[in-house]
Amino acid sequence: MNDRGKSDRAVVPKKLPNKAEAPAAEVAEGRALVEGKTLGRNTPRTQSRTGAPSALERIREAARKDGRQKFTALLHHVADVGRLRAAYLATRRDAAAGVDGETWKGYGRTLEDNLQDLSSRLKRGAYRAKPVRRAYIPKADGRQRPLGVPALEDKIVQRAVVEVLNAIYEEDFVGFSYGFRPGRSQHEALDALAVGIWSKKVSWVLDADIRSFFDTLKHEWLIKFVEHRVGDRRVVRLVQKWLTAGVLEDGTVTVSEEGTVQGGSVSPLLANLYLHYVFDLWTLAWRRTRVRGDMIVVRYADDFVMGFQHKADAERFLAELKERFSKFGLELHPEKTRLLEFGRFAAKRKAKHGEGKPETFNFLGFTHCCARTRSGKFTVLRTTMAKRARAKLTEVSEELRRRRHEPVPQQGAYVRAVVQGHNRYYGVPMNTHAVSSFRYEVAMRWWNSLNRRSQRGTVTKARMGRLLDRWLPPVRVCHPWPHERLRVRTQGKSRMR
Repeated sequence: MNDRGKSDRAVVPKKLPNKAEAPAAEVAEGRALVEGKTLGRNTPRTQSRTGAPSALERIREAARKDGRQKFTALLHHVADVGRLRAAYLATRRDAAAGVDGETWKGYGRTLEDNLQDLSSRLKRGAYRAKPVRRAYIPKADGRQRPLGVPALEDKIVQRAVVEVLNAIYEEDFVGFSYGFRPGRSQHEALDALAVGIWSKKVSWVLDADIRSFFDTLKHEWLIKFVEHRVGDRRVVRLVQKWLTAGVLEDGTVTVSEEGTVQGGSVSPLLANLYLHYVFDLWTLAWRRTRVRGDMIVVRYADDFVMGFQHKADAERFLAELKERFSKFGLELHPEKTRLLEFGRFAAKRKAKHGEGKPETFNFLGFTHCCARTRSGKFTVLRTTMAKRARAKLTEVSEELRRRRHEPVPQQGAYVRAVVQGHNRYYGVPMNTHAVSSFRYEVAMRWWNSLNRRSQRGTVTKARMGRLLDRWLPPVRVCHPWPHERLRVRTQGKSRMR
């Protein structure tokens, strides 16, 4: 594209999930507006009273019309000072510094000069990516998750590139892909999965996870996938620079031909792009040509759950998926990938064979169970994963121990934020018992911590009750029933109807 224009934050038009017959697990396709934005024009009106489309909107329109078009002039959109400025302002102000030690505040002291210099280096090809600094965060299972901390300028340029490339790839990505996409969330993926299991003849669930996905994707294949749509070699070279910049750990820079470091703004987009070609498009074709019964798919990053009507379909898909992944350097995690009987008839069949209750599976922090409503209808019960809750409570205990001698209002603000955040994510219908239990455990840990502040006395039950009433928000359901939100998101235009 050679069109130039101002940077935008246009509302992406709502589109149908994909051209294939779409199950209920793929119909949540509407795009949410950015908070504070309206449905008005994204550029000022011209004198002729017609809206002038912005640069990225023209890219979206071209990508929408022609799924095979290559975009050969994208760098000027990336190097636009206005877009770089917006990327800088969107970067976390308190984020850790990269290998160059540059902070958000320090870079902003001479922001315009820095952005002009960065834009100039991008245009003439003098921009150089710096190695990312290795950092680790604890995982729920006690292990350490490796992350990369890019340099500030790398973060800025990556954000600008992602904004431009999203204008293209959001028109290509399929409906059942939810991870790290604009206007999509984890709860939309959860809703799509629940509605899919309810509305389709799902009797078997394939719960899958890709082993060390971000560390094993092949750079060679990734660049080929980027080049399907991006014909601007300068933008492709930017991606290559980030992939080969290396990781700095213990004073040594390590460069690999595999993987993309988690922590950069561009990594989620590249991961989605890789799986779009390796998994999503292949799965759509498989469903159109190979499956004999109903089949649903929901993918969030490298975690995906699939539902099948027939066990034979599920087993055949799993075997062929392993072969497909091996061609692109990927492997399913043997311990986290399993096929289980699940659905409205699972409990009856299990009881008939004397096998107890149906198995459960975990997805996006929730344990999914077969259940019945009060009226006896089948439903998918979603409860907080016990491992996640325990890990968070352990973290709360350690943090309260560190804050033990802070003023009570400061401690109260901390526990309120914890309980409120937990409630906002896990406050789904039929999960209030688990959320209430978490709130109670936080309250007891805070009470124990307050009692250890001094040997001269303890906090009475009456006083603790007043503190809890003041600082801990009550438990409430924060999310609608899945089919209700799905209906609102699609405005009743599901392709199932």
